Formats: sequence, C-alpha cells, structure tokens
Amino acid sequence: MPLPPTTPLPNKVGIWAWAHKWLIVAALAFSGFGLWQGVRLYLGVGVVVDVVQRGDLIETVVASGHVETPFRAEIGSQITGTVADVLVEEGMSVKSGQPLIALEARELNSSLEQAQGVVAQAEARMRQLQELTLPSAKQSLAQAKATLVNAQLSFDRTSELSLKGFATRAALDDARKALDIATTQVRTAELEVYTASLGGSDYVMAQTQLNQARASLDTASSRLAYATIRAPRDGVLISRAVERGAVVQPGKTLLILTPIGDTQLILQIDERNLGLIKLAQKAIASADAYPDHKFEAAVSYINPGVDITRAAVEVKLDVIKPPDYLRQDMTVSVDIEVARKSATLVLPSRSVREVLSGKPWVMGLRGGRAYRQTVKLGLIGATKTEILEGLGEGAVAVPSASGVLSGQRVRPVAP
Repeated sequence: MPLPPTTPLPNKVGIWAWAHKWLIVAALAFSGFGLWQGVRLYLGVGVVVDVVQRGDLIETVVASGHVETPFRAEIGSQITGTVADVLVEEGMSVKSGQPLIALEARELNSSLEQAQGVVAQAEARMRQLQELTLPSAKQSLAQAKATLVNAQLSFDRTSELSLKGFATRAALDDARKALDIATTQVRTAELEVYTASLGGSDYVMAQTQLNQARASLDTASSRLAYATIRAPRDGVLISRAVERGAVVQPGKTLLILTPIGDTQLILQIDERNLGLIKLAQKAIASADAYPDHKFEAAVSYINPGVDITRAAVEVKLDVIKPPDYLRQDMTVSVDIEVARKSATLVLPSRSVREVLSGKPWVMGLRGGRAYRQTVKLGLIGATKTEILEGLGEGAVAVPSASGVLSGQRVRPVAP
C-alpha cells in the first residue's frame, strides 16, 4: 500500500521565516553593523589628510588700521565777523583758492573806500609838490637871485660914490639894506626848493603820508579778502562746524581739509612681528567698505617706540596709487609681504599645531597609525607653512580639527 505524500521542508522553513521576518532583518542588520565596525576598527577611521608638497610661499603680516593723510588743514577765519553764507558741504572736493565761507563785508568795503580816498589825497599832495610847489620855488629862487645881483651892483655903485663924496650916508644904508633883503630872499627861495625836492622835509613828509595811506589800503584790502575764506590747497572737506549767521573769531576751526596727494595707512603691528617688518616692504590692502578692491602700499615708517598698553608698534604705509573711493579714517586690512620662497616644502597650516609654542608638531601617519612628529618651520603664510625638518615631500599629516589621537589607527583619505 503506497505511503501518503510528505510535506516539503522548504515550505515549512518559508512559513517560519515569514513568521519571524523582523527578527531575521534585525539579526542581519546587527551582523552587518558588527562586520562594518570590525573592518573600520581594523582599517582605522577615514580622515582627509594633507600632503607635504613643493610650492611657492609668501609670508605676510596681517594687520588692520585706518586711512590718514600726512596732515590735515584746519581752516578758520582771520577776522571776527558774521557768516553770510557757507558755500560748501562736508565731503566735497575743493580746489586751491575756491571760496568756502563768505562773511558780511559792508563795513570792510567802507573801510576800503576810505583808505582809497586817503591814498588819493596823499598822491595828490605828491603831485602838487612835483608839479606846482617845486617849479614855483625854482622860479622864486631864480627871481631872488636876479634881485640879489641888482642889489649887489647898486650897493657897489653907492659905496663908490660915497667914498668920492657924491652919495650920502643914508643912500649907502638903503643900498646895504636892499642887498641884505635880496640875500635873505635867495636863501629863503633855496630852502623852498630844497624842501620840495627829493630828500627835502616837505617831500619826505608827503612821501611818508603816501606810504602810510597805501599801507592802510593794503590792510583794508586784506581784511576785505579775509571776508571770503578760501581753500588753501586741493583736498576733501572732512569736517564742517559753521552755519550761516554764526559769529566767527580767529583761532576757531570752521572746516577741516584733507589735502589731495600722499595717502598713508596707519597700522598697529603686534610687537612680536616687529623683527619681520622692514622699510620699503610691499603690501596689499583693501578697505573694509570695498573688500574686493585691492591696492598696493609700501612701508614708509616704523615707530621706534612700543605702545606698552597694546604691545604694538605703529607702522605707516604709503599708498602707491590711492583709489578714488579711499576716504580719510576708512578702516583697512593690510597684508605686508615680509618674505618669499619658491619651490619649498609646504604644508597646509591647518595641520601644524602649537606654532607659537616654540615646539611645533604635526600628527603624521606611520603603519596606518597616527603619531606625533616634531617639525621645524620656516615661513608661515596665510594658509600654508614651510616645513624645514621633520617631514619630507609626499608625507601626510592629519589636520588638527580631525580629533585623531596619537596611536589611533587611521585610514587616510585624499583631499
């Protein structure tokens, strides 16, 4: 008698597997995770490493500062007066001689007209001496000399007749008197000619009065000119402290002008970098307001003293070609080039640790494990550092931000 058919085993396994499917999935996931952890433990943590390579390196000192012209012109009034009008605004560019402020000038105009009148009177007095007084005095002198000659001849004749007894004593006395009068008239005429001539008292007095009148006219003209305050040179007005109707006095600053021309950058350099800074070193700068626009500068001054409160040294740089947008007191960032090398061993700075400690080191890789390697550094750039000793070309280093510890197994990953 034939046996009944037996139920196939696979069907039973399939039913069991379906009933316990989530348990099987969890077991497989756990097994996979364990396998992955085992591989990871054996091969190490995957870390992006940096490679020592040859390249060009520029070492810079980075600092911030501000824009400043070598000097500022403080503009004020030279006389006391009332402001009639302010002709400029803060921030304007002005030319040398351009009117900036106008003061009330009615009184000054009156003083000028009065001084012009006094000069005209003094000049008329000089012309009177030269055209009338002196010629008249010369004519009077010529007439007095002629009268003296006649008086002398008359006196001589009368004296001769008196000696012969033909003339009386009274006639001789009259002739002598006429001679004395003629002599006095000549002397008086000579004095009149002298005083009216160059070097004479009347001439000197008239010339002095004319000079004084002209000096007063110059003063009045200058004071009138002071009523218009002008720009002493080309520049930009960075400050204004005056309004229409204000009463101004000498010594009070009304406007501040930064002359157009030389422009400097004033920096405070950490004293630790003082030994790196030299005169004439080149630099690249940018204004914080225009960070994408770069311009060149050069070190022109290093303060011999150190600011003890900030442990810094003041350094000035001349801007070679100042851009149009550069303004007084703008904040700037500056990279001063202090050294340069070509085809040297360099490593990204992120992998160099304790640079300022005097004993820098890197986390190198050997046999798949991280180890601490002391290195000797050369130039320190913005993003790369020169390696002089400790690592060779092609060696790898673990960045400090990776968190890898010495002795830990590491699997390097190319950047």
